[in-house]
Amino acid sequence: MTFRLYDTATREVRDFVPLEEGKAGLYVCGLTVQSEPHVGHVRSAVDFDVLQRWLSHQGYDVTFIRNVTDIDDKILLKAAERDRPWYNLAYSMKRELDRAYADLNVAPPTYEPAATGHIPEMVELIAELIARGHAYAAEDGSGDVYFDVRSWPQYGELTHQKIDDMEAAEDADPRGKRDPRDFALWKGWKKESEPETAAWPSPWGPGRPGWHIECSAMAGKYLGKAFDIHGGGVDLRFPHHENEQAQSRAAGHPFASYWMHNAWITTAGEKMSKSLGNSLLIPAVLERVRGIELRYYLVAAHYRSHVEFSFEALEEAAVGFRRIEAYLERVRDQVGEVEATGIACADFVAAMDDDLSTPAAVAAIHDAVREGNKLLPAGDSPALRGNAASVLAMLDVLGLNPHDPAWPTHGGSHDQQLTQVVDVLVAGLLEQRARARADKDFAAADAIRDRIKAAGIEIEDTPTGPKWSLEAGKG
Repeated sequence: MTFRLYDTATREVRDFVPLEEGKAGLYVCGLTVQSEPHVGHVRSAVDFDVLQRWLSHQGYDVTFIRNVTDIDDKILLKAAERDRPWYNLAYSMKRELDRAYADLNVAPPTYEPAATGHIPEMVELIAELIARGHAYAAEDGSGDVYFDVRSWPQYGELTHQKIDDMEAAEDADPRGKRDPRDFALWKGWKKESEPETAAWPSPWGPGRPGWHIECSAMAGKYLGKAFDIHGGGVDLRFPHHENEQAQSRAAGHPFASYWMHNAWITTAGEKMSKSLGNSLLIPAVLERVRGIELRYYLVAAHYRSHVEFSFEALEEAAVGFRRIEAYLERVRDQVGEVEATGIACADFVAAMDDDLSTPAAVAAIHDAVREGNKLLPAGDSPALRGNAASVLAMLDVLGLNPHDPAWPTHGGSHDQQLTQVVDVLVAGLLEQRARARADKDFAAADAIRDRIKAAGIEIEDTPTGPKWSLEAGKG
């Protein structure tokens, strides 16, 4: 089956046809490192990590570029508020971001360029736009340079908007603009309010790049004038991605063939963000669940579906993942180590080829685990080994293989780690009890329940499955 993806530019599900056979170029807008990453931030990284893993599994040679914006209005503002150099803030927040990615087993991209390392490429691209008549230096002495949206008739094609229906760009003082919607390519240095370290030389005077030109320049440097897929959060479609595409194509670069956007994580119906004060920082969440469980929670939702975050839903997802772990642990105890050698599940492959339909892919894994549990009583067999190998291979694609050495071994309190160990062990016994009940061997089912109860664990059968807790006085 051909890999198909939903292209947000055409609003259609399209077959993926790379520009160069056997290769795939992927560019994803990374974060502006102004503050600590929260769950909403890392969702995009996890979703596109799954994409690059699937493309690689399908045999593509993937070049994956994910940038870092380390100079920006927000960084300067945050640094001033904290009375620290902007580059010190950006560097420390980048380290926090790297730690969050590692905690969720987000594989490093092919390259992770930083905006401050590519100022010459940005200046060159701006000069090309001016030469082509699509950009101009402000005449107010500010040193700003703007993209002339009226000069590019296709402006608005990515988000299907007309220029006159758009709001003004709020990225610079409008006094130097020909049209309020013109956006900044270069921002002249404000000597009175900005540090000298936040300015670079240019033909238009000292200053720094606008946000949008950064990604166009870095994508062009590492993927060329034309590449396959551009990704990012749905909130970046406008103005960021609209402006990226306009300035790149106005400079004569075909740019991206496909656009993919992941949806938000919301809390109380609103996008999770620092400005709303409802962000959930990664270290705090990982006090409640392990990184692999948080990743499972994120992966189990389709990348284009908004997720209403709750700890209740997260903990339910964690229990579901532990059932998979419990099966793999029982296989390891019975037959020894099993390698992830190939996917034998057609439903999983079909789901992933259908615009990364991870909910169906996760369901296919659970189906395979149920089949594997039926094979366990017979002992070691090629069928059991093959089933476990397929489960591990599917988990690999989703970045959820618990045997992957990339998963960190640190984190969590001793009590949390102990609870997780007990949870896996109890889940295994509950699976055995469920099989006994399905086989109408109620004596065996009751015996398993008695063993669990004797250990001081109370089992409650609920409509969503059995749940356990420590009996009162036995914690």
